[in-house]
Amino acid sequence: MLNARHAVVEFAGRHSERRSLHAWLAEEMRLSVRWLHGVGGQGKTRLSDQLAAEAHVKGWKVVVATHTPGTVTRSGSHDLRLGGRSGLLVIVDYADRWPLSHLNWLLSNSLLHRSGVPTRVLLLGRTDAAWLPVAEAASERGAAVSRQRLDPLPATVAARSEMFRAACDGFARHYGLDDPQDVEAAVPLDAEGMGLTLALHIAALVAVDARVSDRRPPADMAGLTVYLLDREHLHWSRVADGGVSTRPEVMNHTVFVAALTGPQRPEEGQSLLQATGVGNATGAAARRIIADHAHCYPAERPGEHTVLEPLYPDRLAEDFLALTLPGHAVTDYPTQAWATPTSRLLTVRDDQGVAPAHLSRVLTFLASAAAPDRWPHLTEHVEEILRADPVLALDAGSAALTALAETDLGVDVLAAVEERFPDGSHVDLDTGIAALAERLAAHRLPRTADPVTRARELDRLSARLGFAGRHAEALVRAREALEIWQSLAASDPGAHDAGLAGALTGLGSCLARVGKREEAVAPAEEAVRIRRRSADTRTETQAQTEAGVVVEAQDGLADALNELGIRLSDVGRREEAASAAAEAVAIRRSLVASDHPGQEDGLSAALNNLASFLARAGHRTQTLSIAQEVLAIQRRLVVSDRAAQEPRLATALNNLGIHLWEANRMEDAHVLTREAVDIRRRLAAVNPAAYESHLADALANLGAHLSGAGFLEDAVPPTMEAVTIQRRLAQADPATYEPDLAWTLSNLGAHLGAVGRVAEAVTTTQEAVWVLRRLVAVNPLAHEPDLASGLGNLGTFLISSGRTDEAAEAADEAVAIQRRLAAQDPALHEPELLRNLWMIADDHREQRPHAALQAAQEAVALCRRLAAAEPEKYATDLRIVRTAHAEALRVLGRTEEADAIVRELAAEEAEGGKEGERRGEG
Repeated sequence: MLNARHAVVEFAGRHSERRSLHAWLAEEMRLSVRWLHGVGGQGKTRLSDQLAAEAHVKGWKVVVATHTPGTVTRSGSHDLRLGGRSGLLVIVDYADRWPLSHLNWLLSNSLLHRSGVPTRVLLLGRTDAAWLPVAEAASERGAAVSRQRLDPLPATVAARSEMFRAACDGFARHYGLDDPQDVEAAVPLDAEGMGLTLALHIAALVAVDARVSDRRPPADMAGLTVYLLDREHLHWSRVADGGVSTRPEVMNHTVFVAALTGPQRPEEGQSLLQATGVGNATGAAARRIIADHAHCYPAERPGEHTVLEPLYPDRLAEDFLALTLPGHAVTDYPTQAWATPTSRLLTVRDDQGVAPAHLSRVLTFLASAAAPDRWPHLTEHVEEILRADPVLALDAGSAALTALAETDLGVDVLAAVEERFPDGSHVDLDTGIAALAERLAAHRLPRTADPVTRARELDRLSARLGFAGRHAEALVRAREALEIWQSLAASDPGAHDAGLAGALTGLGSCLARVGKREEAVAPAEEAVRIRRRSADTRTETQAQTEAGVVVEAQDGLADALNELGIRLSDVGRREEAASAAAEAVAIRRSLVASDHPGQEDGLSAALNNLASFLARAGHRTQTLSIAQEVLAIQRRLVVSDRAAQEPRLATALNNLGIHLWEANRMEDAHVLTREAVDIRRRLAAVNPAAYESHLADALANLGAHLSGAGFLEDAVPPTMEAVTIQRRLAQADPATYEPDLAWTLSNLGAHLGAVGRVAEAVTTTQEAVWVLRRLVAVNPLAHEPDLASGLGNLGTFLISSGRTDEAAEAADEAVAIQRRLAAQDPALHEPELLRNLWMIADDHREQRPHAALQAAQEAVALCRRLAAAEPEKYATDLRIVRTAHAEALRVLGRTEEADAIVRELAAEEAEGGKEGERRGEG
């Protein structure tokens, strides 16, 4: 009768909340997603059911999406076609229990994205902890997003009476009580615990039942719960007397198992009863218990073919668990001797060491009920489970970790879980790990006077917050840690080198993540100086028996060099970045060759950085083999630890795709980059804050590689998606994300121009140039090459639009920038200067023939010089620019000169063919 789905009680109250939801339905946005949250028992399901009924009357198609064992089912019809209805409303119950990736999968369903079909998705949850990543995922798909909190009921008797009276009327009809108007609540309606809709309904149900049964209702909230659970026990006795063979004490045990595990498939339900010793039954006897339990607690939705349906609502199930387990002070409800061992058995791993599928529910329900203001004795039971196997907390997932962090679990238990944290980032656990790390730090820091211990705690907390995408908070903690290490180093030079260097490296990383890239270089450089001094000292003085200390020092130096390379590359100091990475690679190779465990992971990271920095410094010929070695290492590593290594595998795929593209192997490039996109999309669905920007990078690269392979139309959508993500990120954090946005906008402009969408290409490239000018004003060295490239593209699109004067201004500025850059660093910038000169010669010859001819002549001279040094690389480019030179001459009427160039090219091509035949290559 308390299960909202059965609607025994007619809906009452919540007038303002209903108005808000109907206003949401009426919004002009085609797709809109709302997260409705409130504590357990607040009435979320009843409110959503009422909205569903009212929306149906208004012409909406309503579907409820439910997360069930192994599948996602929809209540009622599985048909999402409108069938003449005016819009689609999808209600996602228990959304806070869904894995984020599954919610993201649901939101990507094409049936939610039909043109002209108003679509609303209402997500229900106890908290809004998961809302931000869901909102980001929904926004990516063009949805409007909003959040609505379901507050406690007003604290006045008048405000709560309407809902209490409606509940009494509903229950009275079920009992056959003709006049419930004089039924009164035994607990005052303005009492603190009566702010929940469920509390009012419980009070009403107890009051009506007590009237009909001629019993005295209890006068406190715990007593009301016990009263209802006593009625459950009475029911078990009645059905046993009426022909059901399962004894009440066995049914009690079965209901306990069901509350902890949730619905199961029949064969799994039978196995669970046998494993926990319910009724000491096996085989047919266990199946009989399952059937009898289903008689009392049938599957919530017919046709789901599940057993062990738990008590509803969840809050009542949590109370039942708490009262059945020993340790509470409620004297009139008996605990059970089997309850503690059963809760332990339900967390035991199988023979292969795999945790049970229901583990997350077990720990989450127990942790939720163990809240300090509910049943704190449950913390002892959770502690015993985790003391026996601390890794269970990690196996239960990020949501369970977060729930555990909010209890009063002993610090020793949480610390044991912390000891099993993965060393680095773990996509499925980072959010929960950060919550647990924060809880531990909040306990330890006020109690810790030792500065070394405090500094290390702050270092750990900063790293965990950063892995979870909470970068601003991570920076605060990193600064606190560094201050302590600096003080220690000042008082005892050399003794705290490792701590100080680590803190400096961490600070540089945090500064970069919040957009302070220039500021991040200095701490990274200082960290390398300290690590190098320490490594040199260790190598010279440590005895052979202390070789591990030498390895640790070398390992620290390699890490610091890697981090310095990243920081230098961020600000355009690319040669220095490549030099730092090369030194890190040499150290890692030496450690791998010495067979030190765990070094292959570090070698992969160092090689990956080296390839990236060499490419940015213009040394592209060296990068392909390095990137291939990185991918081979990552494919080996991901087999043993997918969650930890998959982000790095995606990076290796993405980077090798870039290097293949640069080597003109377009087909190979886009295949690998698409694999990187798939991985990063999955990671971003779980943790957008940490991985969404990486997804945008891979999408932008995929667009470039598809375009290079000739799939011009296909290149536009992924690049547009990348721009959408980066625009949103750049609005919140311009310093960090505007460089990526500018690059992707430039690419999108090129793709649009390639498929004839010239007007869009102009607009997009103008936006890229506008962003780049702002970036150049802050850091010319890092961004002027990109500005020149963007201006060159803009000149091409403007000339195609007939805007000759604007095109001339953009193209000439691009060449002027590149001439200046090439004078400073010919190897890095002359190829791009050549490209822009050719673009003017080729694209501008009709509207600006004299400028085109001058550009062609300069391009030919430059290309001849480059081809003299690298003939194979520039032979094709030389033919192209000479052809452009001939065409520019022809436009100006200098036909004889143009024909002479064409004849020279033809003769050279013929001679080249003959030479190839003589070498056996024809």
